[in-house]
Amino acid sequence: MPGRRRGDPDRQDLAEAAALQRRRHRDLQRQSRVFDARVRTVGIDKEALDTQIKDRKIQEATQRACDESIAAEMKHNDKVLCMLDDRQKRDARILSKAVNEFRKNYQQPETRREFDLSDPQALKKDTPARLADNDPRCTISGLQKFMGEDLNSGNRWKFQKEQTREWLLQQHKESQNALADRKYADDLYDRQRLELDQKAMNLQRIDEQTRRAVCVATMEFNKALAAESEEKKCLEKQQQEEDDTAEIFNLFQGDLLSENPQQAVSSFGVGRVIPNRWKGMSPDQLKEIRDIQMQQVLEKMATNTSWWEQRLKEEERQRDAEWDRKRIQEARAELLYERHHQRQNRELRRTLDNDNAQLSQEQKARQAYFNEEVYANFPSGQYYTQFNTTSR
Repeated sequence: MPGRRRGDPDRQDLAEAAALQRRRHRDLQRQSRVFDARVRTVGIDKEALDTQIKDRKIQEATQRACDESIAAEMKHNDKVLCMLDDRQKRDARILSKAVNEFRKNYQQPETRREFDLSDPQALKKDTPARLADNDPRCTISGLQKFMGEDLNSGNRWKFQKEQTREWLLQQHKESQNALADRKYADDLYDRQRLELDQKAMNLQRIDEQTRRAVCVATMEFNKALAAESEEKKCLEKQQQEEDDTAEIFNLFQGDLLSENPQQAVSSFGVGRVIPNRWKGMSPDQLKEIRDIQMQQVLEKMATNTSWWEQRLKEEERQRDAEWDRKRIQEARAELLYERHHQRQNRELRRTLDNDNAQLSQEQKARQAYFNEEVYANFPSGQYYTQFNTTSR
């Protein structure tokens, strides 16, 4: 109101009430956003995002308009620059054409003062260095006339060419004559060589015929010698076979292979023999020896039967005693091993029982500690009702 002062209590109350109402309204809006599952999951402010998108579009439109204006201005400037460049090039061409026309019409090379120094036709217009062979200007020191450079050199060269041609024709004719002479000499040499070759062939043929005759005679002689040698070998072989047959027959019929016992009888006595001739005893002698040996064996067995039986019984008794001793030792060892195994099992069981008892005590103590110290403060229902009551 216009009549109230700035520090009026009613106005302050209204302002505070309005501020409180605004805070409550914002708090309700915040609670609606916080407790809304979709908004809380997405985690964004859609209105703020829409505002940002709208501002961004406005900014982009402004920037686009600015860019388009700048681009249009740049195009205009480029067009103006192109027109100015074309005008400048056209003016330069016109100026260059005018300069060339002026030079062509008013600045000819012939009108220059120093044209004679650079005239391309100066040598053609100048006087020749030598007008004749006896030109007085052609001094020795002038180096204008050398040997073979006279003005009549064309006719002289023509005469020299004709002379050279005559010389070449003469040389060609001489070469042809020499070639004909050489050919005649070669033909004569070939005829002589053919005659010599024919004579050599005749001599060679006669020599071959002579050698062939000698070879035939030698072959006939060798055949005769071979036949004689073959006949001699056959006779020698036949004689050798007859001698071998006689020797084999004599050996078969002799005392050595027939094993005649009379040949081994020694002259030193009846019971003695010659070692290198003795072939062993006869079957009758061997039979007699075996009969005597068998009789001796039977006699010995008859005398030693009782002793042999006693020996066998003693060996069997010793063997049974040894087996009994081994069985007793094995049974004793097995009993000792079983007792040792039982003792180890008892020790192991006692150790396991002690360990289990100790673990049980430790577990009970830990559980008691948890129940008395850790899990002593259980939450009540009031503890769970204090959540999700405000947006803060």
